[in-house]
Amino acid sequence: MNHVQPGILATPVPAQAIHLFFSITQAESLQAALDRLLPLVDGEQLVVGLGASLTRQLGLEVPGLRSFPNLQGSSVDIPSTPHALWLWLRGEDRGELLHRKLHLQQLLAPALQLMCSTESFRYRSGHDLSGYEDGTENPQDEDALAAAVVSGQGNMDGSSFAVVQHWLHDLQYFARLPATEQDHIFGRRQSDNEELEDAPDSAHVKRTAQESFTPQAFILRRSMPWAAGEQAGLVFLAFGHSFAAFEAQMQRMVGLEDGIVDGLFRFSRPISGSYYWCPPLTDGRLCLDIHQSK
Repeated sequence: MNHVQPGILATPVPAQAIHLFFSITQAESLQAALDRLLPLVDGEQLVVGLGASLTRQLGLEVPGLRSFPNLQGSSVDIPSTPHALWLWLRGEDRGELLHRKLHLQQLLAPALQLMCSTESFRYRSGHDLSGYEDGTENPQDEDALAAAVVSGQGNMDGSSFAVVQHWLHDLQYFARLPATEQDHIFGRRQSDNEELEDAPDSAHVKRTAQESFTPQAFILRRSMPWAAGEQAGLVFLAFGHSFAAFEAQMQRMVGLEDGIVDGLFRFSRPISGSYYWCPPLTDGRLCLDIHQSK
């Protein structure tokens, strides 16, 4: 039986994490690099996602996997920055994660080159740096499994599709806004996390209310803040049994559905966007035994 990588469902998000993004640099060495990587993957301390370019190179057919879309016609820019491999290192000790990063970088060379890495962290009990709680409407228990994990598709079962975006916040601008205006951007009161009855149509909770879509658009969020030098924001991370729910939410956020742009764009913007397939575990080992293209 295939099982989901446990870090996908684990709560809360870890105290510390590092996101690593790799590109293919020596295709003929890929299999050897993956053979070195797979024994280290427990799916909990290390969650693995394969991009479309890597699955193509390996000759794997992954139904539903594609590159992050360019949303045409929106008034805001949503960048697409695909990579071949994404590794989500999870833990409690920042120094230990750094050593693991360096080891993985060396282990995957020369087949895969680290293109960028982002350290992220848990803020308060799972809040964005704006001070608002992240993932309030996350599905729980069996609903989380249904939203995030593939089922009923044979040897694809237990896998998941991951969305990774870096959002860059203008926290100084946001801090200058009156508290009521801040609340209206999110559609919740920061003080008690209660949803506002008088929130504007642009409020984030209205733009992304998962049950308001047809079909309903539930995803499992595992986002964490990041900070580097003078810049900071959120690594938006979400898992789904497909990309359909995320794409429905994003299209509404950028105004493609009704012309109303999400209030988040007043102080934040995405600067990256990528899609990955997270293979399941079989007998504790990452399973790439799916249909191969001919």
